[in-house]
Amino acid sequence: MEPAIIIVMGVSGTGKSTLGQAIATALDMPFIDGDDLHPAANVAKMSAGIPLNDADREPWLAIIRKAGLENLAKGSVVLACSALRKCYREILRGKSSSGDSTGETGAKTYFVFIKGPREVLLDRMSKRQGHFMKVTMLDSQLATLESPEGESDVVVVPVEDSTEIQTEKAIQGLLELRK
Repeated sequence: MEPAIIIVMGVSGTGKSTLGQAIATALDMPFIDGDDLHPAANVAKMSAGIPLNDADREPWLAIIRKAGLENLAKGSVVLACSALRKCYREILRGKSSSGDSTGETGAKTYFVFIKGPREVLLDRMSKRQGHFMKVTMLDSQLATLESPEGESDVVVVPVEDSTEIQTEKAIQGLLELRK
């Protein structure tokens, strides 16, 4: 199978890092957490409870795409990134934010969208310790989210499922997409 970039996405509190690590382990692939690639200015804004805007996010998304491409020499890679808007996903697919080709000879990119209701996410975030993303910013993320459901390279898993079930559903869905 041709190497691919797999991005586990969703709003804060969905468990992107946990599921991303689980998929990477199950498929024997490296895992990169997009949160670790945020510039210091982005982390400072979010730590202060200030939502990021497109100007903050676009360079970060390009860094994530580059990290994914750099790992392809070794095979497929799994990343975690919120990828809230379609234009963000286009950047992660190797296109411009308007969806035009950037001329990159990019790898195939797939998304695993963790979908869930606000109440569940709020509960999960309120129990999380030491994360720079504040609970008060969940509504901003939900307002920004443009659901990827229906996009041809997306698998959807419910946030309420256990990590093990999510992993199974994600891998099965990815195998279907790669046929």
